[in-house]
Order: sequence, then C-alpha cells, then structure tokens
Amino acid sequence: MLKIVGYPDRYTVAPGEDIAFLVSLEEGDHFDARLVRVVHGDCNPGGPGLKFRSVPTAVDGRYRGKPQRIDAGSYMTTEAAPAIAAAPFTFFAMIWPTLPDRPDQTLAAQWDSAGKRGFRIEINRGRLALTVGDGSGAVSTISTGKAMLTRQWYSVVVSIDPGARAVTLDQQPMRAYAQIDDRDRFQGVLDIAPAAFDAPLFIAGCPQADGEIGMHFDGKIDGPTFLAGVHAPETRDALLRAHLSHALSVAVLARWDFSKEISTTRAVDIGSHGRHGRLVHLPARGMKGWNWTGEAHDWASKPEHYGAIHFHSDDVYDAGWDPSVALTIPAGLKSGPYALHVRCGDSDETATREDYIAFFVRPPRRAIPGRKRPSVAFLAPTASYLAYANHGEHITARGAELQMGRLLPFGHADLYMYDHPELGGSLYDCHADGSGVCYSSRLRPNLNYSPRYHSWLGGHGSALYQYNADTHLFDWLDHQGVDYDVVTDEDLHQDGYRLIQDYRVILTGTHPEYHSTAMWDAMKAWIDRGGRLMYMGGNGWYWRIAFHDELPGVIELRRAEDGIRTWIAEPGEYYQSFNGEYGGLWRRIGRAPNVMCGVGFIAQGFDISSFYRRAPDAANPRAAFIFEGVEDEIIGDFGLIGGGAAGIELDCLATDLGSPPNMLRLASSDEHSPMIMLVNEEFGVVPPNLGGDVNARVRADLAFGETPAGGALFCTSSIAWCGSLSHNHYDNNVSRITLNVLKRFMEEAPFPTGP
Repeated sequence: MLKIVGYPDRYTVAPGEDIAFLVSLEEGDHFDARLVRVVHGDCNPGGPGLKFRSVPTAVDGRYRGKPQRIDAGSYMTTEAAPAIAAAPFTFFAMIWPTLPDRPDQTLAAQWDSAGKRGFRIEINRGRLALTVGDGSGAVSTISTGKAMLTRQWYSVVVSIDPGARAVTLDQQPMRAYAQIDDRDRFQGVLDIAPAAFDAPLFIAGCPQADGEIGMHFDGKIDGPTFLAGVHAPETRDALLRAHLSHALSVAVLARWDFSKEISTTRAVDIGSHGRHGRLVHLPARGMKGWNWTGEAHDWASKPEHYGAIHFHSDDVYDAGWDPSVALTIPAGLKSGPYALHVRCGDSDETATREDYIAFFVRPPRRAIPGRKRPSVAFLAPTASYLAYANHGEHITARGAELQMGRLLPFGHADLYMYDHPELGGSLYDCHADGSGVCYSSRLRPNLNYSPRYHSWLGGHGSALYQYNADTHLFDWLDHQGVDYDVVTDEDLHQDGYRLIQDYRVILTGTHPEYHSTAMWDAMKAWIDRGGRLMYMGGNGWYWRIAFHDELPGVIELRRAEDGIRTWIAEPGEYYQSFNGEYGGLWRRIGRAPNVMCGVGFIAQGFDISSFYRRAPDAANPRAAFIFEGVEDEIIGDFGLIGGGAAGIELDCLATDLGSPPNMLRLASSDEHSPMIMLVNEEFGVVPPNLGGDVNARVRADLAFGETPAGGALFCTSSIAWCGSLSHNHYDNNVSRITLNVLKRFMEEAPFPTGP
C-alpha cells in the first residue's frame, strides 16, 4: 500500500514561477523531498533501468507531513439564504435518481449537523423523505411509502408549516407504467418543528458535523424552487410554465434555472431575490432535463430542455489539500521532465514509502536575450494524462483480463486506488451510479502520472502506458544528447500557435489522444507553416475535449456516437458543457487524425507487439535519409512494450480520411495476434475477421511525407515504438531510423515541395 501520495498544483511551470506540492502521509509525521530530472521511469531489468538525475535546489530537505483527505461529491450551495423554516414554505423539484436505493440522499437542506437543527429534504431508500431537527437534540424523519424507480423523472413537492407542524410529501412519476405503483403522497403532522436559523442552502449535499459535505444525491435535479407559504402539489403545473402569475412570483424565495450559464459554475436564481448558487466539484451540466423531447441535441439551441444538473456522490474537482512544499523554479533550470521525489521511509513488499510527483518545466515565457531556444520541442500530452488519471477499469470492470489476454497483477498504487475511490476516476471510468465520468482534473493525486507506475494496459513486459511510456523517449533523447524544450497540452491550449512557432521539430508522446479545438488549430497552423512533426505514438488526435474557461486544470469529454468507448453519452448529451462544442471523435466532425499527422487509428490490442516489414516505398529516393545505415527488412522485432515496436494501438494511412496522397508507406507491421482488433469506427456491419491474424487492415504504417510549406511528417503509428529505442544499448534499427529522421528534421534546409 502507498504510504505517501501527492500532486503538484500545476503540471507545467516556467523558470521564475512558483509550484506547490500537496502531500499526504499515511504514516509518520515527516518526509524528505528533493528535485530530480526524470530520465527513465521503467523498472524493467531488461531495459536501461530507472534513471533520475538529482537537481540540487532550495527545496531539498525535510518537511512536516500529515494525512490529507478528499471530501468528494458534488453539490450546490448559496450563501445568501434566509431562515427558510421560520415560516411556512414549499420545495419543488424535478428529479431523476440514479441510485435510489441508497439512504440519506439530500435534495435540499438548511441543516446544522452539530446542533441537529433545521431540515433536510431527501431520498431515503427510494422514498421521498423529510428530516427535521429542533436544536435540542431531537430529530425526526418521515417519508412516503413507495420507492421511486431508477433513472425515471419524478416531480417532488414538500410543504412544511412549522407552526402547525403540518407536512405534505408528494412524489409523482412523469411516466406511468403498467403494474408499477410509484405515485405516493404523505400528509401528516411532524413530531417536532424544524428550528429556523440563517445558514447557506444546499442542493444535493448536506453539511456534516466534521465540516465535510455528505449525504450526496446521485442523479439529476431540474428546477429546484423554494416558495413562501404552503402550496398544494398541483402548483407544480403553474411552476412549469414560462411565466408565473403575480401571486406565485411574489412567493418565490429562490428558483434556480440550471439551463442558464451552463458553461459556468454558477446556478442562476431567476427569482427576484438573486440567491444565486455555487456549484462545487463540477456536477455534470448540459444535461437533458425532464422535458427533453429530442427535437434539439445542442443545449445552446434549446437551453430550456437542458435544465438538469447531474450530481454524483463521487465527483471531485479540487482535492483541496494544504500545500506541503513550495518551489520557485530557478531561472537557469532547463526545460524538461521533472519530479519532486518525496520519501517517508524505506519501502518493502508491503508498503511503498516514496513517490515521484511529476511535472514539466517549460521554457521561459519571454525570450531571454542571448539565450537561443533549441529547435526541438516535446509536446507532453498532459490532456491524455488527465483523461487516464486514476484509470481503474482493471479494478471495477468485468472482463479486463480477457481483454488483455493475461492476468493483471495489482501493485500498491492499484490497491490504494481501490481503497480510495474519492480520488476520482478517469474519463474511461464510470461513477458509482453507472454514468460516465466526463470531467477530469489535475487538482488531485493522479497515481498513474508517475515514473515507475506499471499500467494494466501496457502489454506484457514493461507494461507502461501514457506518462511512464513517454519516459522511454526522454531517455533516448538524453542518450542521444538532443537539446529540447517541453511544452504541454495545457500550454498549447492557452498560448496557441505562438507557443510553438519558433520550433523546427515537435515530437509527440506515445499516445497524444486528446485535443481541444485550440490545440488542434495551433498544431495544424504550425504544420501548415513548415513545421516538422515526429509522431512518436499511436491513436493520436482522436477525441475532442474542452478546457474550462474559469477553473484551471480540468478537461471535459463527451463520448458521442462512435469510437472505442467504455461508456456512451446519453442521446442529447453529446455537446460539451464547457464551451458548447460538439464532442466525440475529431473524425466525426471532418478532422480525422489523418488530416493532422498523416495517419489515423485502425486497431488496438494489449497482449503481444509485433514488428514492421519494409514496404516498397522504402526504396523511394525521398526516404533515403530515413534508412541510412538500415538494410534490415524486419524493423523492431524487439522492445520493452509487448516484445516489439508495433503494438498496443496502431495507425495506418487512409487517403479517404485525409492522409496526404504524397505520403510514403515505408513499412507496415504484420503477424499480429487475434487480440489486436480492428476498431469499431472502421466498420458498419461487424466483420467476422476482426483480429490481426486474419485481417490485413490491422497494421501500423511507418510513414513519411513532405508538406507544401517545406515541412514534413514522420509517423511511427504505434504506441510501442518508443519502447524499442533502447534495445541493444540503443544500437538498433528503430533507434537508427528515429535518429536519422530527427537529424534531418533539425536541419534548416526545407524539404522539397515540387515533383
């Protein structure tokens, strides 16, 4: 089990700027810290081994530590609230419960847990319920008698007259089913009256005695409203109209319209008092409401059909830990991959007592006179690192070992992830209620964004994926003495083309899968102006994402319509809430990966990697520089990732999807196993020959082509390629080809553009 975990407050930082590290100790009260440059994060004894280069700074030393916890679960709160229970009132909302059998799920509350006073309107074991406390220690709960169904819309109305202690609870399904009786109404007298006091109002969560927010509701809430006075349940019909009568309008204490300002964290009160709410831990917005008809799928075109917010008891945006260590990046520190190495004791087979908290140092934000930047940059795919943050399918999903074709051992990080679901999942995981995780934040521990981490997706052998697989490239660049900068996805999204305009060569990571529109446009502009792209992985430029305009370090994904999807967005919920753009595959909006890098995703599998076989285009004089010193027909029949250079996820040329017709197919992989299968966007009717052993389309194409502006594209088309670079002490055909390309790409002379 992990005894120390942490995260940085940012993934990228420039010289002269501050970065903080937030650390939690499971044992002891202190830890040691030092800064290291990450060179190689693969523990596999068959490779170069772990390599960390110590960088002495003022951060080196011993620090006090403590356990830190995450208060997960999304909710809404409004500070500007009167003492609701001081007079008769009525609460109204439309709800769509997703885990109705759970107890104590708050719909709305003004509650003091320590003093046991106020009220909570709840779902309790599927029944509409009310809990009141009089402040003397007495607490009473009443409920309807019939349980609500899962994922069905209900109108709920709760009215309370504190003086008479009269109460009405009403739940009405919006759709009736034969043989189902879920309509219920309770009218009676409370044992005690709720104590009235000034305190914030909460929706979908409730303050606890320890200061945390608990009793979260799982599901959608649409149009929550508080009215002064006791109103009959039938008042719901009037509340659903666009314009309220004067009498009803005057009675509104608060009426939140979640269809307004969907891209923000504000819940707009459309009543006259302006009691706007604040959304915490990013519940899902842009969600279809109770009245969605299917006539509009874009929330911006018919927002009144998107008045729901989906709250989850396991949502998390910001872990909120106290900073433990702070560092000002020295002015002369070279750009590159770094980590804060933290250690609280000796590790053994039962516990890991050290962590490497990874981050990147980018180049200075302003050019420094007399200092020339290198011509090469590595674009760190931090959006992809976020998409896979705490990826836990191997823990929660059935059939993971069948998918991998091998047993999946759990390491200490996996066990910690299992015991701490409050860390939040990846964009591949589902919430406890079965809905897909569509937001992922870096303001929390990301256990697989770390050197030494072994991924269950990484194939046999080293089993590396994402960040740690990219350290194979860091190591190779270091061995070859290549001077390079690092810029990240988040940098590119924020700064755009001007961030990369001065670099002649950009190398990608092994799996640059997730890109925002701003990122896509900036990279395409760079390529179209003569940039030389070395695409060092597979399945790149696949999913479209959005960054939040207000909140740092969070991305959104809607898994719409097509692609390899572990969950599927609900119909009508394909548009991103952060910016209103259509989500899903870039291919679905006419920007297939082939348009960007020359190749596109064709197949995936996670067991055995294969090799490339030289193709006729390798003899083309345009490719002579690539194969200088390489006569082999077979390329990459070795490697740390699955035993070969062609594996995990593969790309190929396809001119119908945008691959430039001048691209050369230098080599293609073959002899793949049956577990390497064609991806589903590549067929309509399911073919009988999906596997690489029987389908010739399952291949990775090693490709090269010049661009009209004198630049060029080089595509390895395989996630496993970089795992072969260090074979035989870096003396191998994969390494030689990569170095040949990099050297020519670094030259100032443009590539020829004429026939």
